[in-house]
Amino acid sequence: MSLPEQDRSDLGRFGYAQELFRGMGGFSNFAISFSIISILTGAVTLFGYGLEMGGPLEMTLGWPLATVFTLVVAASMAELCSAYPTAGATYHWAADLGGKGWGWLVAWLNIVGLIAAQAGINYSCAQFILPFLHLPSTPFNLFSMFAFILLNQGILNHYGIRLVAILNDFSVTVHIAGVAVVVLALFFLAPKQPVPFLFAAVNSNGRSLYWWAFVLGLLQAQWTYTGFDASAHMAEETRDPRRRAPWGIVLSVAVSGVAGYFLLLALTLAIRSIPAVLAAKDAQGNQIPAVIAILQQALGARAGNAMAALASMAMWFCGLACVTSASRALYSLARDHGTPLADQVRWVSPRHGTPAPAIWLIVAASMAAMLWTKAVPVVTSLSTVALYLAYTIPIALAWRARQAGSDWPSQAVWSLGRFGAPLNLVAVVFAAFICVVLIMPPNELAGKTLAGLLVGLGVLYVAVVRKRFKGPEWSRDRQGIY
Repeated sequence: MSLPEQDRSDLGRFGYAQELFRGMGGFSNFAISFSIISILTGAVTLFGYGLEMGGPLEMTLGWPLATVFTLVVAASMAELCSAYPTAGATYHWAADLGGKGWGWLVAWLNIVGLIAAQAGINYSCAQFILPFLHLPSTPFNLFSMFAFILLNQGILNHYGIRLVAILNDFSVTVHIAGVAVVVLALFFLAPKQPVPFLFAAVNSNGRSLYWWAFVLGLLQAQWTYTGFDASAHMAEETRDPRRRAPWGIVLSVAVSGVAGYFLLLALTLAIRSIPAVLAAKDAQGNQIPAVIAILQQALGARAGNAMAALASMAMWFCGLACVTSASRALYSLARDHGTPLADQVRWVSPRHGTPAPAIWLIVAASMAAMLWTKAVPVVTSLSTVALYLAYTIPIALAWRARQAGSDWPSQAVWSLGRFGAPLNLVAVVFAAFICVVLIMPPNELAGKTLAGLLVGLGVLYVAVVRKRFKGPEWSRDRQGIY
């Protein structure tokens, strides 16, 4: 049996026909998660937030701590992806290991998290593009650019996964080359602080004890490390997904961790004055991102704007990949009749092989999310907590199933072996800690929004969904046995 026939047969055992175009190789699968993690988006966008909370030490110590623990989460998810190579990803993992209710909740947490992430990514992209175009960063200009970016990403996703795959492959080059250019320019062309500056424990907001401010500043790293479930969502569009999709998840985090650390160290050593960076404004008096201020002060206005343009390009690629991932999560739930108007939402364009209605619903919802929150730290906190809940619930259910003697790990070609259970437990404890921390002030709106979301989903499930939603067809006869 050829590999394409084997992939179709494997998917058929889950009760699904091959509707999406399966054309991704291993590198393209890695590229989509790497593009969504996007160190030139997360680490750069929230650099000022991390610097305000924990100072240089936030970059020097916070990033590697977050990287190590996120790798544990990613490895746990990779094993689950190998056992369940479907577009449903976290939704299917939770449904099979815990029942349809858990699956439905995780699906919506994943979708909401990706929508909020999409909003934060593209709004940040708009913040970086406007200075390059010499346009004032007024609220109207920012939202207009934000909407324009979302619309062109939706159009590209609509017209083909093959084109998006090519762009995501190119995105890896942009990210790696972009980081290399910025790092080399800052190390060789800009004045640098002495190395001990990297260990300066500075809290610039004056509101918290330092250790608590440092913990809050981990949002910078943890928001960067979201979206790597995209490799799992693209399993039905990836050749040999039981092997290639798990590696996509893990390698995207590992490569981002190394490259991102060099970037953060270079930016931190190039800071001339922390207060000046945090208070920097453009000619019209509008606040500008801290990284743009660092680049302009270190390399000059023209060179700084050029570097900012490079970062904005990476952010655009990040948003493009996020639309792809979120639309597949929505499509998968609609395919099992877990959304309103499911038959319409699950429709796949026969010409392009893409879930067109799901793509445009994600675009519209991202615009609404930005209008609601009106602040990048809030929308990034919301997306990080929602996504880590969507990651953690299936891992917790997988750990419980292991303790009960389930045979699900035997289905994974990419396996953690005897280390699976302890790594699952570490992942759950770490993610639970992060979720609690990131809804604390000043990001309490993210916590309130998430609480309202959970209450709303709970009421909707009990009142309507429980009676109508049956979960994935292939897992209905297995629910509850773990």
